[in-house]
Order: sequence, then C-alpha cells, then structure tokens
Amino acid sequence: MREWWRDAVIYQIYPRSFQDTTGDGIGDLNGITQRLDYVARLGVDCIWLSPIFTSPQADMGYDVSDYTDIDPIFGSLDDFDRMLAKAHDLGLKVITDQVLSHTSDKHPWFIESRKDRTNPKADWYVWADPKPDGSPPTNWHSHFGGPAWEFDATRGQYYLHNFLSQQPDLNFHNPEVVEAILETAKFWLDRGLDGFRLDTVNYYFHDKKLRSNPAAKATHQVMATDLYGMQDNIHNKNQKENLGFLERLRALCDQYDDIMMVGEVGDMGQRSIDIMAQYTKGKKRLHMAYSFAMLGPDFSAAHFRSCIQGFQKGAPDGQPEWSFSNHDVMRHVTRWAHHAVSEDAMARLACAMLMSFEGTIGIYQGEELGQTETVMEYNELQDAQAIRFWPGVKGRDGCRTPMVWQHDARNGGFTSGTPWLPVKAPQLENAVDLQEDQAGSLLRFYRDVIAFRKSHPCMTRGKTAWIGLPEPILAFTRSTADDNLTCVFNLSTKPLTLTLTGSATLAGLHSGALTKGKLTLPGNGFAFLDHDDAITLGT
Repeated sequence: MREWWRDAVIYQIYPRSFQDTTGDGIGDLNGITQRLDYVARLGVDCIWLSPIFTSPQADMGYDVSDYTDIDPIFGSLDDFDRMLAKAHDLGLKVITDQVLSHTSDKHPWFIESRKDRTNPKADWYVWADPKPDGSPPTNWHSHFGGPAWEFDATRGQYYLHNFLSQQPDLNFHNPEVVEAILETAKFWLDRGLDGFRLDTVNYYFHDKKLRSNPAAKATHQVMATDLYGMQDNIHNKNQKENLGFLERLRALCDQYDDIMMVGEVGDMGQRSIDIMAQYTKGKKRLHMAYSFAMLGPDFSAAHFRSCIQGFQKGAPDGQPEWSFSNHDVMRHVTRWAHHAVSEDAMARLACAMLMSFEGTIGIYQGEELGQTETVMEYNELQDAQAIRFWPGVKGRDGCRTPMVWQHDARNGGFTSGTPWLPVKAPQLENAVDLQEDQAGSLLRFYRDVIAFRKSHPCMTRGKTAWIGLPEPILAFTRSTADDNLTCVFNLSTKPLTLTLTGSATLAGLHSGALTKGKLTLPGNGFAFLDHDDAITLGT
C-alpha cells in the first residue's frame, strides 16, 4: 500500500500566530482546533506544528525544557489530545517539530549537567576545556552570531551551542542521550501523533576530535553579519554518525502504523540536495527530507530544475519535501518581488509551480492568502536574531505575524488582546473573510490547484521529464502509464509565446492561451497541457 505522505500536501501552522482563544495575544492549541475546518477545506493532508513543548521561549519554543509536556501558553496535554482527535476526524494527519539537537539551558538535564564534571549527566552536553589562552575549543560560529561556545564558570568549561547560548547542544556521542531522546519520541507516538518534523536534522553529532572549520570557499557572497557562513561547516554538523541515529529513530517509528519522519536539512545549495539524498536513501533512514534549497532568493528555471534533478539523481528511491516559505525565511511573495508582475501574479505562479513538483509539498500558513512579509519596527521585534543584528538583519518576525481571519475585526480576528506581533494594514488586505466567498480569489485558487494536483495521478506519482527550454521558461512533463501533463511556467515579467507541435489542450487552471499551435503566457503566466501522445515545445 502506498504511504500517505508520498502524495501529501502539508500545511505548516505556527501556533503562536494562528488563533488565540484566551486573549493573551499568543495563539494556542484550542485556537488551532477551532480553525481546523478551514485547514481541511484547503484540501491538505497533514498539519505540521512548530514547537508547542514547555519552553522559556528564548527562541520561540525551539529551546525545549520538557520534551513530554505542552507549554502553558499553548494549553495542556488534554488540549493537544482534543486537537489531535479533531484533526483525525477531519482526515488530517498531525506532525510536530521535534528539536532534538539541543535543549533549553533551563532543561533539568542541563541544570544537572552544569553542576560539576562528575554528576550522572555531566557528559550529556558538549563540554570542552578552554585552549591554553582561554579561548574557545574551536573556531565554530553560532547561527545567532559570535562563537558557538559559552564559558560556564561553575564547570570551568565551555559548552557548545549552534544557536542561542540558551540552547546548549546535546552530546549524541553519549548512548544515554540517544536512549533518552528515543523515549521522548515514543511518548508522542504512543499518544497518536502521525510523525515528526525533525528540526536541524543534520546537527545531532559534532566532530568528536573538536577540529576547527576551514574558511568557506569564495563561491558565494556572504553577508558581513553572517559569521557562520564564512566557514565551511564540516566539523560542527553533517557527521556520519547522524545516519546511525536516524536509523534508530526510524526503527522506532516502524513499530507504529503510518508514521512519517521528515528532516529539516540546515544547508543551502547543492550540499543541501546531497544531504537530502543521503538521509533518505533506502528504507532505514528518513522517510523524507525538507530542504532550504528553495527558500532563498534564487528564482530561475535552472535553479528549480537543479534542485529537483539533483535529488532525483542522488536518491532515486528517496522522497523530498519542497516548500517556498516557512517560519524562518522571508515570505516568497515578497522575497521574489523583483521577478513579479504583481504580488497576486507571483502568488499564483508559485502555487501552480510548487503543486506540480515531484515530491511532497509544504505550504506555510497565510501563503494561501498571498500574505507578504510584514515590515517591522525595531520596537516591535521579538526575534533574538533580529534584535541582535538590527538593522543589518531583519530577522524572522516579518513572516511570523498573526493569521488574519477578518479584515474589519480587531487584530484581524486573531486575538481579543494585544498580539505578540502586530497585525498591519497590508496583511489585513489579504484576510480570509475577504477571499472566502470571492470568486477567483487566491484562497480559492489554492484550493482548486491542490484539488487539481490530487485529481491527476501523474502530478502525485508521475515521473518528471525535463524540457530543455531557455530561461525564463521552466517546463517539464509529469507522466504515468495513463496520464500526462506538461507544465509550463514563465518566470519573467514579460509575455512570451512558445510553438507547440502535437495535439494538446489546456487543463485545469491556467493563465495562458493555446491557439493554432501557439502557447502564449503572460508575465508570471503558467499552463498545464493535457495530451495523450508526445508533444514538443519550442521558442
């Protein structure tokens, strides 16, 4: 039987910003339960929840202090169970972020570990002595700026943190740590969860010899604030031992029915694609890998083709998950604005393109509304990364602002209190209620394209044959034995015309015209061509 996740469209919910039911300005589990009917109407198959576990919220829940309980700001375990039950009643699978590479410094494990060098958890985190001159053990950098090492006066040692100093890295070289982490995963599987989205999946193990990283090769421009990007990060992540842990976690998941693990590969470019291929190879590792490869500024036919084709070559039996937006990057409608005829045209092109890709598809809350990046003032920031690097780095708050349900309601219907991040006029213009009953709205477009994808087996199960057309045209055919669709996308703002040889008709939603062997696409236009026999396209 074919696994559910292979054909799935996964909808990411950022719980803090989805729906507040208590008036404290922060979204919660009961709010998610309240809005699940909306999610189900999109036609998606699964929801992914960003962290909801007990946390001091230094990094908005990605600093976990208790892996087996719900943070009170989101509700309780009973609230989680009710949410899970309703999702299942609606036919939705549920997966949650699992942040396993590091904990909060408020986690009981770390509190004990830092007491001294001989306690039972002394080796549960990555501790190392200073160099003779007192400097950190290696030159590794944190994603949040500065060294990836924090000196602790109690132990007289440094501890490793790839992210905030409040997020110490666990020592996966210690078998006790691995067993403890597997127990936390089992807790949620026993509760009925359908799988995990594994945060920073390639960061679990570090180089045991603590070798410093070399400088990055000068193949791409690095921002002056991106100290992390100035190194070739070969010793602080992507270690071969990661694979052994993933096989342990997969073996646990395989004891349950229909469980899926998707791992976030925290790398860009070809390395990201290579790691995705390695981590999904065979049937003993990840079910899928989630890449940042399409979450950056690159917007060209060559880029999208290289991402998908690179994965196909590297892991012919693996499964990717492709997304254009998430809670860590600028929303794609804004990110690709200089390639857009309009925000609406870009939103439609991106949706049509993403839904035609081979693999599992991920969309981020508000993407279906055409939401843009919220412009933040310094006094409105909550993201530690943005606060530290302002104004050089805008941070992640702009993509995390609340869902807007009603354009004329206080705070867009998100909360009756003061929202943790502001709701602003440009986002109110894309509210759900303005699009729900509007013929031709982007929300309806998303529903229709998702339905179109599901109605054509070639779009979910078909192989991809690439068509060699020049920029700015991305074109390929998705085929099964009984179903063929050729997908054509104009990634520029200028209209173009292609010649068509063979017999085809326009299928589903499209923004082009097909007349007398000519396919005309407006700027940011697209078309799906239905055909029984082979066709050719030319410029």
